[in-house]
Formats: sequence, C-alpha cells, structure tokens
Amino acid sequence: MPRMGAAAAVFCLLAFSAAPAIEARPRPFTSKEQFYGLFHMHLQRSPDSFVENIYWLERALGAEFANPLHALALIETEIQWEKYRYLFMMHLNVKMAEQHLFLGGMWSRRRAHFFNAPWREQNLASLEIAEAVFGMAMHYWEEAQRWAALARDRRFRFVDLPRVQFWADSAYRIETGELDYGRTIRRELATLMRARERFEEMPPRDPPRLPPPPLFPWEPWEPWESGWGFRN
Repeated sequence: MPRMGAAAAVFCLLAFSAAPAIEARPRPFTSKEQFYGLFHMHLQRSPDSFVENIYWLERALGAEFANPLHALALIETEIQWEKYRYLFMMHLNVKMAEQHLFLGGMWSRRRAHFFNAPWREQNLASLEIAEAVFGMAMHYWEEAQRWAALARDRRFRFVDLPRVQFWADSAYRIETGELDYGRTIRRELATLMRARERFEEMPPRDPPRLPPPPLFPWEPWEPWESGWGFRN
C-alpha cells in the first residue's frame, strides 16, 4: 500500500507538471465600487497620501456602477437601487471635499510671523496653491449637497439600506446642517486671506545665510559676527 501511494503521488506530480500553464491575467477595475475600495486613510498623512486618495476617488466618480449583485449594499428593488446610487455619489463627493480640505491645509498658513519675512514669496505661492485646493473642496461639497438632497427625497423615506446606513446618516446631517464642510472651507479661506494680507505687507528680504562651519571642532564658530542672528 505505501508503494501504491508513492506511485500515485509521482503520477499526479508528472501529470500536473506536463499540463499547459494557464496565464493569469489581471482584471482591470471598471466600477465605482472597485475604485472606491482603493480609497484608504493613512496613519501618517502627507500631500502624497491625499493626492493618492483624490486620484482613486476621481476614478470612482468617473466609472460606472457595478451590477446590483456587486453593490456595497443589499439591493432587492429598483427604488433601493436608485437611493443607493444617490447615496454613493454623495459619499464620494463628501470624501473628495474632505481630502481636498486636508490637502489645502498642508499648503495653507494660519499666521504670518515676522520671522517668515525672508520667505515671503514662497509663502504667498503656497497660499495661492491652498486657495485653489480649497476652491476644489467647495465644488465637491456643493455636489455632495446636491446628491444628498436627491437621496433625502420623500420617495425614499421608508427605503432602508442597512449596510450603508452611515451614508444615509451623512445625508441627514447634511440636510440639517450638522455636517457642513462648506462652513469649514469658508473659515479656512478667511484665515488664508488674513495671512496673505500680512505677508503682502512685509517688505521682501533675502533669507539669512549662515557662514560655513569651522573645519576643526576646536575652532570658534560665531555666526553673529557675519550678521546672522540677534546678538547685541
């Protein structure tokens, strides 16, 4: 019996090795649900992480919905399918506004201190980028409000989608004003404008230049002798 088992194992091994190799081809993503699955929150946030999420959300917004069989909620009726699409579009636009708001915050400046004067032009350029990003955030927020209003229509009052209940909760919070990224964006723009005015009032200056460090550690190095620093 052990010999028969060993012979069978060898025969199976040879049969499988002689079989033609099947080429595994990756299936391209085509639906909103697939692209949305690539959206994720990073533990350490950076401009690159926000840009990555914005890219996948943009692809999701431009893609088609998957078949209701592959939806993120249990779809059994046409009216459920309609509400699901409105809620999904609202959610994607909310996330787009959120990611643009975070990204703009990386470029914005809340205060303009006197010691920022040597980098006046760089800060003004950074504020210009932040203003453009906040403008995109407002655009997506207005789109989210429009889709939320459609999802809150009277026809859907008794239509439940338990698997995406948090989307429906967001639509309700948008309707009542509890969730209002528009207010946050306007506040950030007002802060940006105040910082810009302060930078524009500053006279342009050259960044301070440190003298080269000493070649040997025992040589004295006093950068204030070259005009750098605040020593009296």
